[in-house]
Amino acid sequence: MSPKTPKPKETAESRWLSFRPEIKVLDCTIRDGGLMNNHQFDDKTVKMVYDTCVAAGVDYMELGYKASRKGIKQGEHGCWKYCTEEDMRRIVGDNQTNLKLTVMADAERCDYHEDILPKKDSILDMIRVATYITQIPTALDMVKDAHDKGYETTVNLMAASIIPERELDEGLEMLAKSEAKAIYLVDSFGAFYSEQIHFLVKKYLSHCKPADKEVGLHMHNNLQLAYANTIEGIIEGANFLDATMAGLGRGAGNCPMELLIGFLRNPKYQIRPILDCVQNYIEPMRARLRWGYDLPYLLTGLRNLHPRGAIRFKELELKGEKGDILKFHDDVTDQE
Repeated sequence: MSPKTPKPKETAESRWLSFRPEIKVLDCTIRDGGLMNNHQFDDKTVKMVYDTCVAAGVDYMELGYKASRKGIKQGEHGCWKYCTEEDMRRIVGDNQTNLKLTVMADAERCDYHEDILPKKDSILDMIRVATYITQIPTALDMVKDAHDKGYETTVNLMAASIIPERELDEGLEMLAKSEAKAIYLVDSFGAFYSEQIHFLVKKYLSHCKPADKEVGLHMHNNLQLAYANTIEGIIEGANFLDATMAGLGRGAGNCPMELLIGFLRNPKYQIRPILDCVQNYIEPMRARLRWGYDLPYLLTGLRNLHPRGAIRFKELELKGEKGDILKFHDDVTDQE
């Protein structure tokens, strides 16, 4: 018998042949995580996440929101609710790195004509507009305003799980004509399963690709599927991916950055700095912020409901009041 052909020796190069270079990873730890603490992160934490994104090769970091400051109560929110140039530059200086910086502006909650400066006067590279289906006309104006000021732009179409298909098609048709470089499929309620992700990413692509736009993914973890659904979206062709350190985010949280970076196998991404950040800065906050999969978030996800009820349930627990998960189950079932 002839000897078996020896198995080729694995090399560093051969291990990374499967990555897709067009994929962009966006960290929204501080922005989405800020929904758990009224955006009151200290500078040290924000700087650590920034330094981690730089060291890990992440493409974009979302520093927080651009929100209206009219009629606010002093001290009600931390500075990352508003992301003034002074606050951002205190952390990133002139950002002489490859990491691009972005903020989110909610449709109808941002004085964008005044609060979003021309790109030449800002440390920011991209403006992300978040909109519900009924707010698309406002979102389109916000995207055009930011684009005309010199920014990259994207649109996060929120609560996709409750948008009727005809309205979704009409909305995507309008967004595809905008200046946005990517349109995000957002699982606001953490309710989607893989079959729905496959169907919807294909639908988004059918509108986006002819307009030379990308599809993005922002998944929530109510059913412990944020990471899995992000992978399913990647398989179908989504190239803009949101994730957070240890999944920190509103309620059940988001796709964990450390899992996503490990999956992508692109040598430009480095997992070690992320592990350092998670171990020493993010996980110590868990006892206080209490994000991540839990039974109340499971139930709102299963019922395709906004997680505000589950968030209230968890807030009462933090105050020492023991909740009744069976009563909560009956209450959310009655909302169907």
